[in-house]
Amino acid sequence: MNVVENYKADTLSFRSTILAMFAATVGGAVFTLACWFVLKSTNLPAFGGSYVSRAIATACSSAIIIGVSLLLLWWLRDQHRDSVRPKWRTILTYLAAYLAPAGLVVSNLAIPLSATRLYLDGVTVDQGFRTQFLTRMTAEFGLQDMNYIGLPSFYPGAWFWFGGRFANLLGLPGWEAYQPWALVSIAAMTSALVPLWQRLSGSLPVAVGIALVNTTIFLVMSPEEPYAGIVALGIPVAAVLMSRTLHGSWAAAAGLAIYLGLSAATYTIFTAAVALSVVVITLVYAILVERSWQPIIKLTLVGVTSMAIAAIVWAPYLIKLLSGAPRSDSSATHYLPLEGTEVPLPMLSPTLIGLLCVIGIVFLVFRFNDFDVRAMAVTLIVIYGWLIGSMVYTLAGNTLLGFRLDILVSLLLGTAGVLGISDFRLNGVRKFYPARTDVAFSTKVSAVMVILLMIGGVAYAQLIPNRTAVAIDLAYTDTDGYGERADKFPADSAKYFPEIDAYLRESGHEPTNTVVLTDVKDFLSFHPYYGYQASTSHYANPLGEFEARNDLIESWAVRSHEDLKDPAAFSAEIARSPWRAPDVFILHGDSTDPKSPWKYDLAEDIYPNNPNVRSRGVYFNPAAFQDWDIKQVGPFVVVVKPVT
Repeated sequence: MNVVENYKADTLSFRSTILAMFAATVGGAVFTLACWFVLKSTNLPAFGGSYVSRAIATACSSAIIIGVSLLLLWWLRDQHRDSVRPKWRTILTYLAAYLAPAGLVVSNLAIPLSATRLYLDGVTVDQGFRTQFLTRMTAEFGLQDMNYIGLPSFYPGAWFWFGGRFANLLGLPGWEAYQPWALVSIAAMTSALVPLWQRLSGSLPVAVGIALVNTTIFLVMSPEEPYAGIVALGIPVAAVLMSRTLHGSWAAAAGLAIYLGLSAATYTIFTAAVALSVVVITLVYAILVERSWQPIIKLTLVGVTSMAIAAIVWAPYLIKLLSGAPRSDSSATHYLPLEGTEVPLPMLSPTLIGLLCVIGIVFLVFRFNDFDVRAMAVTLIVIYGWLIGSMVYTLAGNTLLGFRLDILVSLLLGTAGVLGISDFRLNGVRKFYPARTDVAFSTKVSAVMVILLMIGGVAYAQLIPNRTAVAIDLAYTDTDGYGERADKFPADSAKYFPEIDAYLRESGHEPTNTVVLTDVKDFLSFHPYYGYQASTSHYANPLGEFEARNDLIESWAVRSHEDLKDPAAFSAEIARSPWRAPDVFILHGDSTDPKSPWKYDLAEDIYPNNPNVRSRGVYFNPAAFQDWDIKQVGPFVVVVKPVT
């Protein structure tokens, strides 16, 4: 960055940056996958019932931070003394620097999760639909909707599509591939940050500092949502790339366009926030600095290129939508948790990250005249504006999901904090101690800063597993797709899912061509059957017409006790469904008691209440299903349409 222009010794050329990013991305991914395979061959105890994995995680995190810190301190010492480094140490330092972020992902996620097949949060709440999406992408090559048959995906599916190919490569079902794919993709992105920031800052130690800080922030704030975190980690970079784009760098423009395109194909809300920042930065620059249309033309080129990239994922849905297909209103933004009512102030946190955020604010203020710093500051202001705007927008009966952007505030301020420390090391010490500019003094200053940051990093990193303890515990207590709990306790009713799947297949119903009506949502997370109805309206494809389907399902249930008592009439009515009719019903009840109705829970959006979903039971008459094959599996009644 311009503000630290004295850092030039480690600057990478454009070609070297591309090669280094490729090496770091592949290296981080391969290293993490290798560690995952090794960990799966161990017999570590469940996280919640033992402190063993916590101890190993802390030891590994400490070793990573201390090891890379000492190598970088040695690196800085060489720069102070203009020493020629031996080739072996240069290679070792680069290897440690580029893989250190991936190492933190392994120590803080892979080790605590080593004894379970599930990822953070298991298949609880939102993780259930994410698992369902990856299961769908594994079973089918195209960008199909995760739930509704015959519809293109509404939820951006880039991360899930590549995850499906990853699962195919390893020969794993989608739900089981979720954990290694999450670890590998996070590690790849965090490792790629090092050469990116090395190019932007001109300093390998600064780049590693930013990458490690951003990795720890992500591991604390958003590890359960890997695809969102990957996009978030790139936003501080995107802000600087926007500044470089406006100052004539076509390489930066290309990087920004690729980032915006890929992020739009992965997680839309972060893309919208950074795109708004890009527009604001461009307009300010065009009006106040250049006073010309040139910046707007550059912005247009970036925008068109990024939309072309995003269209690879979005085109099928948009084409279907523009063709006039019926749809319902999306309720995806009908969610307001407690975090959405508070302005995030990470600088008040009594942690190393809190201190870095304070330093970041000081840096942004004192170096605001620098174009790169100004771009980061404007991005931060826009995000805070989005957060507050989301709160105000609740008066219109909706939100902007502002609470999701909390991590962006911490990432921007944490990045600014590292840059502030590096700037103080170069310029501040010289200002306050002008007489002490000799090599020995400079070396001591660098040593003190690195050691203090190293100690703070160890202190913060060792707390990460504790901060994610609830999510880790759910990965052990939820029942997996094989009907087992990783903590060895008795499984819940999900243990019957493999038996239900086997029965459906024996009945001639292949998962990718079978529609199931059930409120047992985890069944669809583990097995790639299509659902007649989505788990909730908030993640439902608008083209699926969620509310209309709910009304029809309730009508079937009510009328099964009235005019549709006759099995032939009931089957005929099911066949008249305006959407592909269900081939299978999985309901709650007792098939041995003909007088006991079978229950299905309708999910209803009750925003602005929190929780924002209410379940309401409707009851089917068992007599209406007498033309269907019926089997009791645990607490579930499985009703199957005979294959003709």
